[in-house]
Amino acid sequence: MADTTNRLAGTAFIAVDGQTYMLAGDLAYSPSGVTRETLTGQDRVHGYSEKPKQGSISATLRDAGGLSVKAFNAMTNVTVTLELANGKTILGRNMWTVEAQEVKTAEGTFEVKWEGFSVEEV
Repeated sequence: MADTTNRLAGTAFIAVDGQTYMLAGDLAYSPSGVTRETLTGQDRVHGYSEKPKQGSISATLRDAGGLSVKAFNAMTNVTVTLELANGKTILGRNMWTVEAQEVKTAEGTFEVKWEGFSVEEV
């Protein structure tokens, strides 16, 4: 078996509710947490505000023959699992899709983005 202890990027896998999909590229994730905004006055910096931030996962997938692109638009309570080349597993629970999916036929790809309450590095 090849030593992969120095591998940081490259191959990745995506599954939604246990169903794997062909990942064409552009896989990204943002763990859930908080967003902060600096609050300034006319006299000085006063501090900051903090609000909860949803987690997100986005990917460019390949439109395989038996795949229903419309089914992605209907996803409202799914678990999205990523396996990354660096050994990390990313888990998004109770996620929903945002934005409508559009297939680019020259490459047979479409972009999909999920958002949800919790995206974690496990």
